[in-house]
Amino acid sequence: MDREGFIEMKVGGLTLDPVTKTPIVILKDAENKLNLPIWIGLMEATSMATELEGIKMARPMTHDLLHNTIKEVGGKVEAIEVTNLQDNTYYAAIRLKVGERDIVIDSRPSDAISLALRTKSPIFVAAQVLESSSVLQQKEDSEEEADLSSVSRDKWAEILEKMSPDDFKYKM
Repeated sequence: MDREGFIEMKVGGLTLDPVTKTPIVILKDAENKLNLPIWIGLMEATSMATELEGIKMARPMTHDLLHNTIKEVGGKVEAIEVTNLQDNTYYAAIRLKVGERDIVIDSRPSDAISLALRTKSPIFVAAQVLESSSVLQQKEDSEEEADLSSVSRDKWAEILEKMSPDDFKYKM
């Protein structure tokens, strides 16, 4: 599925920021040339991890409930899109098809990705988001002080490039 101005990506895995211990979901393109780390909350990481591991809970989690609701009303998740990066915050949209209606719902990327994993829907990232993320990395590098405990996004990109698939706790 092609979307102009967007690049299709997949969940490459989940890992933890070694400094803050905050979960990170890594999106990767098909050729493994581009990656987009998105820092997420613990609950969202847990939701993704249970789906990646095929763990079925006794009762529906929030993203399962959303998936079940969409199915029950005859809808289908067409795709999710990471649409914007503004003030260090990523924005996403869930694209639904319900009957003849095309519906776009604003979402946090972590929720959209969790839903995409459950519905096997494609994940797209706007090219301008990848570019903005790269500019943000360069800006952080130029502003970074000599504080050895800080890990910039550019350094993260370097760390991620050196990691093997076995280094990820959860991977696709």
